[in-house]
Amino acid sequence: MNGIIVVNKEKGITSRDVVNKLCHIFNTKKIGHTGTLDPMATGVLVVALGSSLKIVEYITSYDKEYVAKVRLGIKTDTGDITGNTVESDDKVITNEEIDKVLSEFPQDYDMEVPIYSAVKVNGKKLYEYARNNIPVELPHHLVKVYSLKRISNIEDNCFYIKCHVSKGTYIRALIEDICKNLGTVGTMEELNRTKQGKFSIEESYTIDEIEKGNYKLLKNIDVLDLPQVEIDNELLLKKVMNGNKLEDIYNYPEFMFIYNNDILAIYKQDNGLIKPVKVFNSNIENMDNNI
Repeated sequence: MNGIIVVNKEKGITSRDVVNKLCHIFNTKKIGHTGTLDPMATGVLVVALGSSLKIVEYITSYDKEYVAKVRLGIKTDTGDITGNTVESDDKVITNEEIDKVLSEFPQDYDMEVPIYSAVKVNGKKLYEYARNNIPVELPHHLVKVYSLKRISNIEDNCFYIKCHVSKGTYIRALIEDICKNLGTVGTMEELNRTKQGKFSIEESYTIDEIEKGNYKLLKNIDVLDLPQVEIDNELLLKKVMNGNKLEDIYNYPEFMFIYNNDILAIYKQDNGLIKPVKVFNSNIENMDNNI
């Protein structure tokens, strides 16, 4: 089985748990997700099966949208409500102050990676340093915050935000920095990923729905937004299937060769030629009947 399925992950399970459940449902080990959600988080988890694993890196790079609940007045060691409180503050914050900070928040943002993350430093994951109380200098990386908006009033010292961000943005860290700009501390109490690229929560499926057969499996061609070139002769088909370098007559930095209404290969420019990046020979069916 090949394709992409958009899962609506429930709270309390890991992304790996979702993959394990789908392995059982679809009776395959060729499966993987395209962007981890913490156990406390819910929402869009895009999962690839079979040959679609080859496009995971493209999907992982997509922008993401989240709705998060912010709790003011406490800071935890994990950056979310599941951690231990390490700092508290009773400063009163208004909706107007929040809106001002959000409107002025930089779009290009040098984020400090949370210590409770899987990013590696000197070959060891950061959370391993944290769990063993080993000091480590936290890395930074540049992320983009395309939009940031408060979507509820403060109630019981909590409010909700909606944010559209680039790959690699940790919402826990974003919330801590928002609260720092407010002159207080805060932590993430809830997180729901509502979009990843073109995939939205409205078009996602729970594990229960998938078990009952109520889901849509997307083809690779439905997922990637690259220029398309239709293969219309057998010679070109065989060359692309064999992963040959070809003369560049297409003038696209990167594009997809299409056959049987799906992606046969992804090619990119290479010193005046084009070369294959990914080849999907499992998409070939009824070759003699189509060309």
